[in-house]
Amino acid sequence: MFKYIFLILILLIFVAPLRRFLFWLVVGRQIVNEKKKYESYTNSLKPEGEIKVDHIPNKNKGTSSSGGQYIDFEEVK
Repeated sequence: MFKYIFLILILLIFVAPLRRFLFWLVVGRQIVNEKKKYESYTNSLKPEGEIKVDHIPNKNKGTSSSGGQYIDFEEVK
């Protein structure tokens, strides 16, 4: 009888830390690895304060700088 009570107490004492350790082995390492990947990706994008222009539009020499094209229209009543 005492042996069974002792065994149950031992199991109750060691189950919670064992579960935490197993969780860390399975999931915790993956979380740490993903966090490191994300941090290295965000650090490699660009330094803070740097400005980068991806596209510079071409300016046509035929258009004036006063605005867009003028289109003549007739008002219909």
